[in-house]
Amino acid sequence: MTSSAAAVRVALIGAGRIGKNHAEIVARRVPGAVLEAVVDPVDGAARALADSLDVTKAYTSVDDALGDADIDAVVISAPARSHADLVVASAGAGKHVFVEKPMAVTLEDADRAITAAETAGVVLQVGFNRRFAPAFAAARKAIDDGKIGTPQLLRSLTRDPGPFGGDPSRIPPWTIFFETLIHDFDTLLFLNPGAKAVRVTAVADALVRPDAKGSGHLDTAVVTVQFDNGAIATAEANFSALYGYDVRGEVFGSEGMVTAGDGRSTNMTLYGAAGLHVDTARSDTELLRSAYIGEFTAFVDAIRFGTGSVVTGQDARAALEIALACIRSVETGAAVALEA
Repeated sequence: MTSSAAAVRVALIGAGRIGKNHAEIVARRVPGAVLEAVVDPVDGAARALADSLDVTKAYTSVDDALGDADIDAVVISAPARSHADLVVASAGAGKHVFVEKPMAVTLEDADRAITAAETAGVVLQVGFNRRFAPAFAAARKAIDDGKIGTPQLLRSLTRDPGPFGGDPSRIPPWTIFFETLIHDFDTLLFLNPGAKAVRVTAVADALVRPDAKGSGHLDTAVVTVQFDNGAIATAEANFSALYGYDVRGEVFGSEGMVTAGDGRSTNMTLYGAAGLHVDTARSDTELLRSAYIGEFTAFVDAIRFGTGSVVTGQDARAALEIALACIRSVETGAAVALEA
């Protein structure tokens, strides 16, 4: 455990694509944070990332890292299906926990992770980065300030940058709900504060790779969510937007509307003989750079100053509940009512 305002010594668990992004941010962009160690079971992966950031410690064993008394907190960016177990183990070792979404893929595992953090008295923050993107944060403030009245219609979308080059056989089942649209479900909850989802309808298909549909691959989906405050929302996702990474949100209310996000990397528009041109972001780490920095700064500040997590395990559970309802809806072809 750290004392108030002391530097937070962090171990990164998972040195893959997003882990490398997180490691660089923690090491170089977050006041009060020190990247103490990198952990990855793949031979040489942790050492290579650690060396690139001038970090001394590299582990292939999570247990060895959790037993290191010099580590105060962990950032979990390992494969999604391992998240809940890693949260439980990390909290049990007395480490504060930042975990990438999804925190879990079952409600039972989500509850287990939440309970472990509460029992240990550690900070548990989940990586829903859009909350920290300036436009989405400003949209929430406008809603909190009553500037759009009562939310009535909401929309959130995620279109991953194309062309899609993944191997469908290596993508776990229901990834479009657990790992893509989970961001949109959290966004809808964030932009409809205090509301609970009560009814979910989902349609999904393999429109990007129709040849892989027979194996269960899904790369396109549209979801309708009804909330207990009467608001109705839609969320959509697709794995291949040829024009770049596209993330947007919208809330229409009784007195106005707010929108947030687009795929532009800057707000520059070129007017030329060929027409109008804008530069677009081609990855999440490019489009949401400031949001990633913001979420890790909030995590470290929660530890240093005792301010508490700003994206809790309960927030992650609420988004997961919608994702699981989507799966049931796709399987049954019917709307799914959520428990009150």
